[in-house]
Amino acid sequence: MATSQSVQVAPTVSRRGIFKRAGTAVMTLAVLGTLGGCGLFGSKPAHEPTPLTEIKQALTVKQIWTASVGKAGAYSFAPVAVGNAVFAAGANGSVVRVDAETGASNWSAKADTNITAGPGSDGETTVVATHKGDVIAFDHDGKASWKANAGSEVLTAPLVGRGLVVVRAINNRVTAFDSSTGSVRWSYSQPAVTLTLRTGTGMTFVGDRSVITGFPGGKLVALDANTGNPQWITPLSYPKGVTEVERVNDVTGAPVVFGRQVCGATFQGRVGCVDVQTGNGLWARDFSSPNGVSQDERVVAAVNTDGAVYAFNAADGSTLWQNDKLKYRDLSAPLALGRVVVVGDKQGYLHFLSRDNGEFLARVKLSGAISAQPVIAGQTLVVQTRDGNIYGFRPE
Repeated sequence: MATSQSVQVAPTVSRRGIFKRAGTAVMTLAVLGTLGGCGLFGSKPAHEPTPLTEIKQALTVKQIWTASVGKAGAYSFAPVAVGNAVFAAGANGSVVRVDAETGASNWSAKADTNITAGPGSDGETTVVATHKGDVIAFDHDGKASWKANAGSEVLTAPLVGRGLVVVRAINNRVTAFDSSTGSVRWSYSQPAVTLTLRTGTGMTFVGDRSVITGFPGGKLVALDANTGNPQWITPLSYPKGVTEVERVNDVTGAPVVFGRQVCGATFQGRVGCVDVQTGNGLWARDFSSPNGVSQDERVVAAVNTDGAVYAFNAADGSTLWQNDKLKYRDLSAPLALGRVVVVGDKQGYLHFLSRDNGEFLARVKLSGAISAQPVIAGQTLVVQTRDGNIYGFRPE
């Protein structure tokens, strides 16, 4: 078998532009030059960030607390909200649970090694993972409860719930562990592809019956939560182009379920939605996203690889608006929240855009770069920066 079958693109967050070929890291300058224009790869950005212009603060955004956890390092860590609890982690293995109303610490713990992904939590079991594929679980009080191995490096936050800890390894194997014991319940894998983004690909539950995730090649897959057997496999988009680089077509971010549809986006592919029960396509638009989508009953929001923010009609995919005033600012995945769409950037600004027309409503400066999607916990908007700070906001 040719060794080129194991080539992978380095993670967006690391900006290293490293390819892996048969386990050996090599710099591929020609390919980096090709991909550099989209702002995802290479050590030097192809474009300077678009300067920010002064805006009228039409929305009051009140900071109500701040907390801290370890820095992100070369990886990406997003907070997880479970009711009024917020869980967060850093690359040094630190894990915290804080109260979403006050920011007070409920507990803090530390894994016995550096971590690359997490946390995932259902409020009772909280899980992180490492570059060796180790999966480390903590109980309701933050005490280490079990440790297992997923077989390969993990860059995606584990999905926890329904008595399961579902772990997605970088080799495209999805393994479900028992949340109480760490024993393997089932596993599922897709064949390797020649070239793929080295980045986390999220997962989501659909009730008690399914786990939905994306794979290279633009495929969305619904897995039976009890057995791991595929319930449906639907191409959200298809690889195009002649070269291996042009044909990179991975699902990015976590698929998002709202009502009867699950929506997602791919790199160099499409944004679209399918029926959550059958996988039948509902709509799709040509699009390239580095970090996935957010949706509510009206809009599907996404950021393209240049950093333009789009809102699509959730019913038919028609474009409602686009805002290109944040281009080349390495935006986080957006969050559709009430009448706003919230997105962070690498200079530490948190932007609030009108869900109706995309105009700026407010802007807040934080301590460091924001690469993780903001989350909502109760009535609190929670944002984690790459320097390890966690903020609680109350938009009014």
